[in-house]
Amino acid sequence: MNIISYNVRGLRGGVKRAAIRRLVRRHKADMLCIQETKREQIDKAMCQALWDDLDVGWEFMPAINTAGGLLCVWNEQAFKLEWSEKGKGFILLEGVWTLENQKTYVVNIYSPCDSQNKRELWESLKQLRQQHHEGLWCFLDDFNNVRHHFEREGVSYRGGQVNNINDFNEWIADIECEEIPSARASQT
Repeated sequence: MNIISYNVRGLRGGVKRAAIRRLVRRHKADMLCIQETKREQIDKAMCQALWDDLDVGWEFMPAINTAGGLLCVWNEQAFKLEWSEKGKGFILLEGVWTLENQKTYVVNIYSPCDSQNKRELWESLKQLRQQHHEGLWCFLDDFNNVRHHFEREGVSYRGGQVNNINDFNEWIADIECEEIPSARASQT
């Protein structure tokens, strides 16, 4: 399954929507997970326009006062949704990846910046992972966190930030997640 994850930092303008449409088309995406839509409302017409097709499934979580917001859009021939759950900072989709007839969980995440709320999100996702252990899992995200200090250039790290890195890496190990290198796609 070909999935695009994109922190759009606002889904207001038509130029961004056209760029997303080109991105989906160029990469022949089966699913698109967007973080930071900054929209309180999203309708099917918008999802069809982003996807450039009428055969589309979608779930969204509204932004709060133009902060945050999540959107998942998928080709209904490639992914058959069976169940979804929305929580503070995430959308979880459970379904079948039709090409492989494989139970699949896709989690679109926009993590808060503060450590306490971040840890609460990680714990809720860890519990969901333990409850639904069969099948493939894919976490797509803006975790607002890094795994290694060198991933943020020009930032000096103090004890608390190093603890965040250590806690994040421990959480990834706890949920038995493997980081897959992503291909960075240009928006043009």
